[in-house]
Amino acid sequence: MKNPSPSLRDNRPERGDATRDRLLAAAIDVFGRNGFDATTTRALAHAAEVNLQAIGYYFGGKEGLYLAAADHIAKSVATHIGAVRENLEARLAAADGFGPRPSEAETRAMLADILAAMARLFTSRESEAWVRFMVHEQMAPTEAFDRVYTNAMRPILQVVGRLVARLLDEDPMSEHVRLRTLSLVGGLLILRVAQGAVEAHLGWKNFGAREIDAVQALARELAAGVVRQEEKP
Repeated sequence: MKNPSPSLRDNRPERGDATRDRLLAAAIDVFGRNGFDATTTRALAHAAEVNLQAIGYYFGGKEGLYLAAADHIAKSVATHIGAVRENLEARLAAADGFGPRPSEAETRAMLADILAAMARLFTSRESEAWVRFMVHEQMAPTEAFDRVYTNAMRPILQVVGRLVARLLDEDPMSEHVRLRTLSLVGGLLILRVAQGAVEAHLGWKNFGAREIDAVQALARELAAGVVRQEEKP
């Protein structure tokens, strides 16, 4: 996908319209299954059960709808993780100022909290379509990736990275800390991205209460595994 022209980058104001909502839901699903280039406006309109002209009316065209779908994913992810992330940011900011520095146990608990929140997100039914959409963007990033990364992924990675850095006693911007941060998030994201392997290896057909409990426990185990090299047995 070529980056859309500036005239298509500014979406129409939010209307709370059912037609617009259907188009966004259909776009995330259809683009996620087929990719941008293989998706036609006719297929999008059919999936949303709306007139073809609605795409141009609400979003200016296929490119505008694609970017709006990315913005919707970013907003949804931020909503799911936002409260936990903002709470942790406030606690870290207080510690960086004049507040008491969290103990190692408190820091590890904070890391476990945000990883658990991410585990809840990745095991939610709605995340399936989001992840399919973003897999295409991960392989060949466009402006849509930039929007999701800037508004949803980066703030989460930054908080996780700050907590990892405290536990490792390293610079948050070091390559090692950033790699560890990505590996933690990836260890949970793979449950959705590699859904076929999860089903084959674990025998899970869906994320029910028992499976979600197991993933939550995994998130806390991942947090417990972040230790300085000299602390390892």
